[in-house]
Order: sequence, then structure tokens, then C-alpha cells
Amino acid sequence: MARPRIVIVGAGFAGFQAARTLSKLSRGGAEIVVINPTDYFLYLPLLPEVAAGILEPRRVSVSLAATLPGVRLVLGEADGFDLDARTVSYVDPDGGKGTLDYHRLVIAAGSVNKLLPVPGVTEFAHGFRGIPEALYLRDHVTRQIEMAGGAADAAERAARSTFVVVGAGYTGTEVAAQGVLLTEELVRHREALRGLPRWLLVDIEDRVLPQLDERLSVAADRVLRARGVELRLGTGVAAATGQGVRLSDGEFVPTRSLIWCVGVRPDPLVATLGLPMTQGRLVVDEFLTVPGHPDVYACGDAAAVPDLTRPGEITGMTAQHATRQGATAARNIAASYGQGRRRAYRHHDLGFVVDLGGLDAAANPLGVPLSGLPAKVVTRGYHLLSMPGNRVRVAADWLLDTLLPRQGVQLGLVTAGAVPLDSEYPEVPPGAR
Repeated sequence: MARPRIVIVGAGFAGFQAARTLSKLSRGGAEIVVINPTDYFLYLPLLPEVAAGILEPRRVSVSLAATLPGVRLVLGEADGFDLDARTVSYVDPDGGKGTLDYHRLVIAAGSVNKLLPVPGVTEFAHGFRGIPEALYLRDHVTRQIEMAGGAADAAERAARSTFVVVGAGYTGTEVAAQGVLLTEELVRHREALRGLPRWLLVDIEDRVLPQLDERLSVAADRVLRARGVELRLGTGVAAATGQGVRLSDGEFVPTRSLIWCVGVRPDPLVATLGLPMTQGRLVVDEFLTVPGHPDVYACGDAAAVPDLTRPGEITGMTAQHATRQGATAARNIAASYGQGRRRAYRHHDLGFVVDLGGLDAAANPLGVPLSGLPAKVVTRGYHLLSMPGNRVRVAADWLLDTLLPRQGVQLGLVTAGAVPLDSEYPEVPPGAR
């Protein structure tokens, strides 16, 4: 290789930030290659607004070519590593196979839907991890309301108007909060369905947003209940069928809509490395290097990064950690070439934001709990500052949403079969390990 090649697997929060930082630090001195299945960085926190019809999907899709100058994109899915030969194998969108040599490797493969051994879930539930799922959910909710309006049977009408969200973390809470506003818009011109849409938020924990400050949970709880969302806390899903959901307390809820937001798990790709793992994540040291492989770095959801602020624990699977770990990995790679010195990853939370739709939100910037309009201003300001592109377009969509009614029509772009919940990584042939 004429120049040292740095290969980054994944362009989520960690991979994108690693590539961006390396691009600035290397100034052309290294060849930086990103392997990613799409040509965009997905700003996941705003995905519920895509499903709710507030934002168009391209608003949360930031072009990698436009925002990563000097970085080469290889479209494809990484499917194996040879750490001794220093190569990464991948499969491109047409099914063709390729291999890349590297001098430094950054594994930022991210995460996939977390599955639980619940009968019927993989057949009848849909996750919420990307644009296809968001577009499918938007169409599905619209379609169910339309079909409810044409149903002659009252039981069928009620079932099609019932939506069950499982998981009261960030995603589930925002999906339920935005969803109830969406169905209110959809039934505005359907007199027979007024007041009929029903949203349930189910979680085995005893409060919504269990990972956040309790004051934020209380604020979100208050907004959800005020909108009529039924909170089934301390309750799980026992089984799912095409006709409804059986809850762990024995109640059967007739529905055609099961939205799975129970969390994420590390991409199974990292397990193919055959290296030490913790909680399904690749073990790394505080400098984000893989023990025994000083040329291999891992960050984001795929890495078990020691939390130096909480000895004995590993960092959470959040966008804040992933972004900062990506930057730290990039700087430590630069240090390995003599530019600066390497630093351990240490992070203190700046706070969290949860958008609840309308004028409501919950936030705790720098530990100060906020709710209502002040939290909304902070939340949207945070997202605009955090997005690496499309800020004006996002702000314009937000403005239009306050002035104009949403367009409640189906696009028909994504079918149910195109967004299966079970996204297990396929078995990798031994020769590719």
C-alpha cells in the first residue's frame, strides 16, 4: 500500500465520527476507507419523526460523500476478518465479494434489534432501526386506520385502531408519543373513528425511560397519560399472533400492530472474530484497542469500552458514547503514527433529550431537568447541533409541520416482508473468519 490504509467498518455514530476525525487529522496522509451498506449516515434520534410524517426520510440521511471529504466509501456488508493477514472481507449490494487490506482497522459495526424468546414475535412484530422500518410503520398505521374506517365489524375496527409498542426506552417512548398524535391527525376527517385509536406502551420496568433520571421519567409519563396512551408497566409480552398480543398478566389485546422497541444488541458480526466478548460486545481497553491486536480498534455499540467514571462497568450503548468513542479512536490511531499522544476514553454525560411530539419534550442538559416548551427548545437545538448535515431542511420541515396538516397517505414503498424483525447475521463460512 502506497499510503497506510485505515479501514472503518460501519458508518453509524461511531464509524462516521472516526472517519470524519481521521479525515481532518490525516490531511491526505492516509487512505481512509469506510465499509457501509448505505451511502448515508442515519441520524437515528429523529427516526420517530419520519414515522410520524413530520420529517421526510432524506432529512435524517446525511450523504457520506458530501460530509466525509477524502474518504473512500465501499458499499457493502463486512462479513469476515482475518486479523493475521490484516484483511476484511465484504459482500457488495449485487452479491459480489471483495477483500480489503488494512494497516489499521476500526470496528464500528453498531447494533441490531434485540430479540426475546417470545412466541410469535419474529413473525408478527416489526422493529424500528432504519428508514425502511420507519416508512413501513408510517404506511402501516395509515393503512390500519383506513381499513378500520371501512370495517363493518366493531371488533375488527377496534383491533385495527389499536397499536402496541413494546419497550419504554428512548425509541419506544418517542414512537408512542408521536404515534398518538399521528393517529389523531388521521382520524380528523373520519368521524366514525374519532376517539377510537388506542395506543399501549408495554415494558417490564416500573417506569418509562428507566435508564434516565426519574424526573424525566415523570415528565414523559405525564405527557403520555395526558394523551391517552395506556402505560402497561411491569408487564411483558407472553405471545403474539396475527390477531393480537397476549400480555404477561394474561390479558389479550386484539391488534394488528406490534411495534418492537425493546432495545438493541451488538451486531453479531463481532462474534465472528473469535475474540473475548462481554455482554455480546468486543472487549477493548480504555484506549479502544483490542487486546493482543494493537492495530485493531473497536468503538460504539459493538465494543465493551471500560467506563472510567464507573469502575467495573462498561459504557452504555448510546449515541453520545458512540460519537465520542469514534473521535477518541481516530485520535489514538493518529497517535500511533506519531501525531499527538493517545488518550484513554473518559466521558461525562452532557444530559439527555427525549422528543415527545407537539410542544412537549423531556431533557436534562448538564443535569438540569426540563419539561414542556423549554425542553422542546433544548431538544431541537441539540439535534440541529448534533446533525452533520441537512439542518436547514430539518428546521424547514419542523416549521411546515407547525403551519400545515400532515399528509396522511400511504406511499407503498416498503412491504412487511422487507422489514423482518429477525435480522440475525448469517453464519460466516470458517474460511472467512
